Amino acid sequence: MTTISNFLFGTVGSPISTPPRPGGSPGGILRTAKLGLGALELAWVQSVRVTDKTCQAIKTTADQAGIALSVHAQYFINLNAQTKDLLKAGLARLLAAARAGYLAGATDIVFHPGSYMTDDPDKVYPVVRKRLAEVVDQLRQEQINVTLRPETMGKRAMFGTLEETVQLARDIDGVLPCLDFAHLHARRGDGSFNSYEEFSDALKIVAAGLGRRGLKSLHIHLSGIDYGPKGEKKHLPLKDADLKYRELFRALIDFDASGRVLCESPIMEKDAQVMQRTYRRLAAKKG
Repeated sequence: MTTISNFLFGTVGSPISTPPRPGGSPGGILRTAKLGLGALELAWVQSVRVTDKTCQAIKTTADQAGIALSVHAQYFINLNAQTKDLLKAGLARLLAAARAGYLAGATDIVFHPGSYMTDDPDKVYPVVRKRLAEVVDQLRQEQINVTLRPETMGKRAMFGTLEETVQLARDIDGVLPCLDFAHLHARRGDGSFNSYEEFSDALKIVAAGLGRRGLKSLHIHLSGIDYGPKGEKKHLPLKDADLKYRELFRALIDFDASGRVLCESPIMEKDAQVMQRTYRRLAAKKG
């Protein structure tokens, strides 16, 4: 049975309104709780520059505030890198995010899996799968218990279709997708993937590939989005975009899905609160 508490809502990165003191990630966590939200994705997208002491402070603050944590790893990761140096650097970034995130109490590590470059997508998949499996094996050896989440991407040149991310999760234990529904809407560049039926079809793909486990542990990114023929251009506030997020929420409710929804809007905490209110209102009507 769907309830208004099936999903935790929050932001990717500390809320914009986080005060300078205590500031940092602990301040972002406290601000998230004060806003009535339940999740925060630490946006370590440029680098991972946190000490073990800081990670412990983040974990303690999140535990006390009741905020669920994830991490967005650095942008500069490409599991289809064409040179050893680029691949080594990208894998090191992903491992660093996972190691520090685990110390900070994060359960999920979101990352952009990479680009097709000039390769055929069908040939890229086994390369990405092999390299990601090696990362998972390394983390398992280090007893770092996190879920790696390759994100669905908003440009057609990027590895990260819905089907690719679900298949990675089928093939590798310890991997689940991060479903960015704004990216999926933008990817084709034609305004499609923006209806109850299309959102439902996507959830059917998740269910067929991953079962109830997949639907009950969703990790979703959401915002308005500007796009063109080649896909994503930039994130937008919900009110300035055409994404039918209410229809997405109806589909999530009808599938009795649960998990987290993290907002990437330029007015992220305001839109996260809009999302939370909207979802809860629709869930209450359904219930």
